[in-house]
Amino acid sequence: MSEPLVEVRNLTRSFGKVKAVDDISFNIYPGQVVGFIGENGAGKTTTMRMMVTLDLPDSGTIKVKGFDAVGYPNKVRKRVGWMPDAYGAYDFMDVSEYMDFFARAYGYTGKERELRVSEVMDFTELNQLADRPVKKLSKGQAQRLCLGRTLIPDPELLILDEPAAGLDPRARIEVKNLVRILASEGKTLFISSHILSELEQMCDDMLFISAGKIVHQGSSESLKVKEGHPVVVKVRLEGPTEKLEEWISFQEGVSLVAREKNGLRMKVDDASTDRLSRLLRKIVQEDFQVYGFEREDIRLEDAFVDLLSKSQSGAVS
Repeated sequence: MSEPLVEVRNLTRSFGKVKAVDDISFNIYPGQVVGFIGENGAGKTTTMRMMVTLDLPDSGTIKVKGFDAVGYPNKVRKRVGWMPDAYGAYDFMDVSEYMDFFARAYGYTGKERELRVSEVMDFTELNQLADRPVKKLSKGQAQRLCLGRTLIPDPELLILDEPAAGLDPRARIEVKNLVRILASEGKTLFISSHILSELEQMCDDMLFISAGKIVHQGSSESLKVKEGHPVVVKVRLEGPTEKLEEWISFQEGVSLVAREKNGLRMKVDDASTDRLSRLLRKIVQEDFQVYGFEREDIRLEDAFVDLLSKSQSGAVS
């Protein structure tokens, strides 16, 4: 695997007696889309603000492409695009003026500035809104404008704080499509969101934070299905299920959950691929006419709530 683009080590930040970020560590690799998930007040925005040099840690380090965020903030800022969950709008400024203002702030001049603004407005489909006052934009249009502002310096890393919050379904799809295009172009994205189902579709990796601590890192699948944990499997059969039910009653670590039309649901003590493969082979070898064998999906939201419950009770290692 390549060197990490972002290295966070033992990061801590407190506000008075409240420890918002509590000794967290993680890596983000080039080209990854990483979801950052946690309940309100878990420490997501505080972590992101430190990553983009808008806040200082009490202890620990953040490095972006080898540059320390505290020691070399300007080096980090050149490589990072920050899209906050809310942004300032200026009175009497339209969309094109707003984008031009930020292009100037990033140091673009002359024809280069015009070209860069045009490219970004085309990508975010803001051209048709060029003359509209910023304060008259819908929530979805405003989010595209904020993303456009973030893209002007062509950063390697995009850090997006709740980019789909408060959007209607159509606007959420638009944001999701833009994220997918950016990922396909090789951008690295770090995205916080409460819409877990959409993060699941977009992200390669996920970080779950609770009370300032990282409680899980991995794919959504690794959270929903863990080696050694039980899982429910749907089995579809040709013919009656009584004989299979009887066979299940003699199998260690397998139990009947419910009978269904043309099949049944059974609980298996271990969700590992090896365990399920061996179980399916045994069923087939017993001459049961199986035409369906499917692990039952767990909703990511349910898995997340279960994870939080375990972390708060101290059961998460």
